[in-house]
Amino acid sequence: MRMVFRWYGEGNDTVSLKQIKQIPGVEGIVWALHDVPVGEEWPMDKIEAYKRQADEYGLHLEVVESVNVHEDIKLGLPSRDVYIDNYIRTIEKLAKVGAKTICYNFMPVFDWIRTDLFKAHEDGSTALFYEKAKVEEMNPQELVSKIALNPDFTMPGWEPERLRRLAPLFDAYKEVSEEDLWNNLQYFLERVIPVAEQHDIRMAIHPDDPPWPIFGLPRIMTGRENFRRLLKLVDSPSNGLTLCSGSLGANPSNDIPAMVREFADRIPFAHIRNVKVYENGDFIETSHRACDGTVDIVDIVRAYHENGFTGYARPDHGRHIWDEQCRPGYGLYDRALGIMYLWGIWDALERNAKESA
Repeated sequence: MRMVFRWYGEGNDTVSLKQIKQIPGVEGIVWALHDVPVGEEWPMDKIEAYKRQADEYGLHLEVVESVNVHEDIKLGLPSRDVYIDNYIRTIEKLAKVGAKTICYNFMPVFDWIRTDLFKAHEDGSTALFYEKAKVEEMNPQELVSKIALNPDFTMPGWEPERLRRLAPLFDAYKEVSEEDLWNNLQYFLERVIPVAEQHDIRMAIHPDDPPWPIFGLPRIMTGRENFRRLLKLVDSPSNGLTLCSGSLGANPSNDIPAMVREFADRIPFAHIRNVKVYENGDFIETSHRACDGTVDIVDIVRAYHENGFTGYARPDHGRHIWDEQCRPGYGLYDRALGIMYLWGIWDALERNAKESA
């Protein structure tokens, strides 16, 4: 397991590279060019600037999250080839700075969805929260307005220039079924996977967050059967998964350790985090500790260890603790605690394996 840490860039993150470097076992940053509009080719000078910053602290840039997919690709519009060409040129540029894994998603309109960015836990910490009934009753524009109340940080998946076209986007998706979305994903993968193979890069799709349809929009990356279908669309080691235990864990019927064991050789990137799911379908993000949530983090890490996982992992979202002022879900303290919890499980498994040998 190779530990990495998401970083949003100089001037766009409360966490510094100096701090990241001091977290035990972290070897690289998970990064992206968040100021480049979705669909545009990433400029080489900006990519190289990130590399210089990471090199200063001995951190690599092997994991990119995300090179987001333009809506025209998801919709299957004639203009999609222009955006796919841009995507391919971006892959070629990322290979020049050592990128090995590109995380992306294929969620229509919205990326992750939460109804509260700072919901209080009993201990006084706060975390991202999803209230099922509220989502079922609210207008999508209300959700956009709520997220926009956090203007200090870019919110990946909630790019203002895209969400300003919310009504036309919803109209466009009225004609798109789940099967259409599958076909459009296959078209995209058939174009980009051969390029990824040429450059020793693995594409790793992120599950839908949460893993069910929202506002009538189709969603297809929701669980085990769909992952099986995805991996067969283009059967290549470069067509893989970002297995996110938090996204999948919002649906308790998802057996995440079983997915790790089944898809181990097609998981280049793991997001390991916990959520607590309530009987009414609400969920809140918790500490990484298994007993604090609904997700069996211990068995998930055990499944990775059993399969000799050598891919990348990050602690994903954390709570906001010790009065830290930070991007929702992306403070320093709780994610660093999460890393140490994951290492503790991993080290114990390593010790047990050696003593049993």
